[in-house]
Amino acid sequence: MQDILRKIPSVEVLLQDERVAQCAAGIPRKIVVGCLRAAVEQVRASVKDDPAGHAGDTAIRDTILERLRQGIRDAIGPHYRSVVNATGVILHTALGRAALPARAVRQIAEELCGYSLLQADLASGLRSKRDTRIQWLLQQLTGCEAATVVNNNAAATWLVLNAVAAGREVIVSRGQLVEIGGSFRLPDVMAASGAKMVEVGTTNKTHARDYQRAITENTAAILRVHPSNYTMSGFTAEVPLEELVEIAHARGLVLIDDVGAGALLDLSHFGLDVGPTLADAIRAGADLVTSSADKLIGASQGGIILGKAAMIETVRKNQMARIVRAGKLTLAALEATLLQFFDEEQAIREVPTLRMVCRTLEELDAAAQRIAAGIAQFMSRAVVAVIDGASQMGGGSLPGQDLPTRLVAVTPATFGPEELASRLRLHHPPVFTRINKGQVLVDPRTLLDGDESRLIAAFAEALR
Repeated sequence: MQDILRKIPSVEVLLQDERVAQCAAGIPRKIVVGCLRAAVEQVRASVKDDPAGHAGDTAIRDTILERLRQGIRDAIGPHYRSVVNATGVILHTALGRAALPARAVRQIAEELCGYSLLQADLASGLRSKRDTRIQWLLQQLTGCEAATVVNNNAAATWLVLNAVAAGREVIVSRGQLVEIGGSFRLPDVMAASGAKMVEVGTTNKTHARDYQRAITENTAAILRVHPSNYTMSGFTAEVPLEELVEIAHARGLVLIDDVGAGALLDLSHFGLDVGPTLADAIRAGADLVTSSADKLIGASQGGIILGKAAMIETVRKNQMARIVRAGKLTLAALEATLLQFFDEEQAIREVPTLRMVCRTLEELDAAAQRIAAGIAQFMSRAVVAVIDGASQMGGGSLPGQDLPTRLVAVTPATFGPEELASRLRLHHPPVFTRINKGQVLVDPRTLLDGDESRLIAAFAEALR
């Protein structure tokens, strides 16, 4: 092994290699040197693990060169780039959550490439609120008095609690003390906001009397939280929102409703229980309602706060609002997406999240058969079949509500499914799949326009 390690050229020597110079043409020297140093270290580590696999000077240099090419591609290429989501998870957090509507992408590309209108009044030329347009759209869609936007729903929840209940008590059902992805834990968020959490009820049952008994002179609000990433069934009970509103308002308290996914449409006729829509929460009388801007709305990541005008103004004036405010990219994407919801059929057709949710089993089967036929060209290298399966909403939305689908199951003949999945991820564009019982699974539900051909091409490359 020591003999082989001594054959590994130094970075300085490699920089004189003509093939390295060709790879480095037009690339900043700092990037080339860094990538070359990393490639040499990778080969050195590989030699220590398997000396027999690196015999000969030429083999070592070839390996370093290939590592260098890959390192340069990774260094200068975009990390945040397009991928093919064949997992069947619609809101895949690792893959950017909601796919943006085409209208949102066009608006960002056409209107925000230079200076853009953000918070200036065209009539007077004076500074204005940056969320005025979003507020108007949400007023029309939900019936709220006012609205604002922050950078995500966790920030929305924290900001609302800080604005209306810092130093005071907030009552919440013990069964709603959720923890969601990224270690967002409601008790910790409430503590960070300065509000004092008062738990009521039991894990599975909370009654109206539990809230009433917990109210003191130091109580500021009642908080209801939608359990966005889990379900509880059996011997359970929670107080309806309308009744919570009555309890809160009878004692002069603020009712905060965190609806989580933030549906604007009732999707029950597609067999889904999305819980209360934003309009439902407003009609029920909630003072402040918070939700995600992506998830069931399908825009970019953001947090929506809507409700009574006086309450929204209190939130806007909070000193911390500036820290979590949304930027122009988020606002433009949200504006373009919300405009689709004035026509329900258009929203289902144009918002990718909703289109994926509403795809029929017949449509999915047809797509799966096309993909299977494309991959079947390589039958000598893999076994391909179309089977029944289930898609998921993901992103902490619609827990326990799997969506029936048709899957393409691929079993490689000469290597394992993990190797095939890895090759697909390293393709350009990267393709993400699922693995189950020795099979690589492709779910057509989450494929966008043009993804089928890219997917088949990736399998062709991976199965070589």
